[in-house]
Amino acid sequence: MNATSNPYDAPFVSIGDQIRNWAVEQGDHPALVCEGTTYSYADFDVMIDRCASALQRDGVMPEDVVAICANASPWYAAVFLGALRAGAAVAPLAPSSHPDSLAGMIANAGARVLFLDASVREALQSAATPPSVRTVRLDAQGDAEDTTGIDAWLAPRGAVPRHVDIRPEWAFNIIYSSGTTGVPKGIVQSHAMRFAYGLRSVARGYGPESVTLISTPLYSNTTLVSFFPTFALGGTVVLMPKFETKRYLELAQQHRATNTMLVPVQYQRLMAEPDFDRYDLSSFVSKSCTSAPFNAGLKADVVRRWPGSLTEFYGMTEGGASCELCADEHPDKLHTVGRVMPGHEMRLIDPAGNELPPGSIGEIVGRSPTMMTGYYRQPDKTAEAEWYDRDGQRFIRTGDIGRFDEDGFLVLMDRKKDMIISGGFNIYPSDLEQVLLQHPDIAEAAVVGVSSERWGETPVAFVTLRGDVSAHAQALAAWANERLGKMQRVSEVVIADALPRSAIGKILKRELREGFRPSSPL
Repeated sequence: MNATSNPYDAPFVSIGDQIRNWAVEQGDHPALVCEGTTYSYADFDVMIDRCASALQRDGVMPEDVVAICANASPWYAAVFLGALRAGAAVAPLAPSSHPDSLAGMIANAGARVLFLDASVREALQSAATPPSVRTVRLDAQGDAEDTTGIDAWLAPRGAVPRHVDIRPEWAFNIIYSSGTTGVPKGIVQSHAMRFAYGLRSVARGYGPESVTLISTPLYSNTTLVSFFPTFALGGTVVLMPKFETKRYLELAQQHRATNTMLVPVQYQRLMAEPDFDRYDLSSFVSKSCTSAPFNAGLKADVVRRWPGSLTEFYGMTEGGASCELCADEHPDKLHTVGRVMPGHEMRLIDPAGNELPPGSIGEIVGRSPTMMTGYYRQPDKTAEAEWYDRDGQRFIRTGDIGRFDEDGFLVLMDRKKDMIISGGFNIYPSDLEQVLLQHPDIAEAAVVGVSSERWGETPVAFVTLRGDVSAHAQALAAWANERLGKMQRVSEVVIADALPRSAIGKILKRELREGFRPSSPL
């Protein structure tokens, strides 16, 4: 499946130079708003220069790596962009990671400097971090024990860093995958890849008049695909360090937000907010969603009640090809993730790596201008993620199973690793989840495969209930099994208060699977 027109043909300009240009052209224009404080492009450019100058003073060279592990803040943003202006790559790390995993990522990245806050500093005390890494506290004033506070570390106001001629192929950032054991894989994204993300955002209404409301963590690629294009195109970022439904709606109304990127669970909570319809959201031009399955009914509700377009993006942090679904334009395709984006190419392959003909179900592979360089210092893992066609063209394997419908819209079946093989039959958990979500008492559903002596694997459903309703697990299982095929039937339904999620809203099916204890032999 191929979309041929290419919107990515434009001369490369680094993000640091783009912001500097905006500081000259519209110095008084708001660049960043956070917790009641507004930073103009002139102010923000000075903050970035102070960070870049301090890094150069400390010996950080182009193509070195710095790490940031902290909650979102203006100085987090300035440090990230300052490192990029100095030519360094940034490894943004999740503060919620296990301390040993954090230490492993810092070591794998070879970080010269680690920027953190109080919570992360305390967690790392029990882990063996490389002794050569300098630490700077983003939330500390002056010196703080064995770390340096941000104000003491910064170069003086007015400092101008040495200009670095950024090359498009240099690493922009290293995004670590959300692995739960061992050291997660570091996904290297280039400056060229981030530049391409910026160019494609023009079509979604990003520009000098745009106001992007950011409420997901800054270490997540989900956030960065909106965060950086806003600055690159001269808009304003309203940064919300912690997501709360009413506060989000207040900020959207107050700042006349035009753009936002949210994950499905955030849309779910916002649409369930009793006061949602009382807020003026008429300023929105576009809303986006990615990172986790987005229920068709929820998409329809967002389209109906929230002004502005709604676009769902399907893709991977590793890059490869992406799809986009313009939900308001295709109300009959809300069960899909849309068509392949312009300049991107997708194909389907079988387990042996053979390309499949149209109409088949197979693993999705893709290629585009937005592809990772590879996994940092893990060439074997990089090779596992790649697939080459007969002409030697490089594709990225997604690990997702899907098919294209007759109109070229991609229907996702499931993650390859989540597919259940029961009695020799392939069962796609998403099919079962869609049936369960039709029950009026079920708010969320996740289906996983667990070991079964009789079938090898068997599906078990975990659900949460709406509001104050009460329901019996056995009755829910019976209701679902009446509507499922014989080989799809769930062995058990477990009612939970909440489903375990990552910081960006992905349901952690591994935790469900590992914590499951059957009520009877399966």
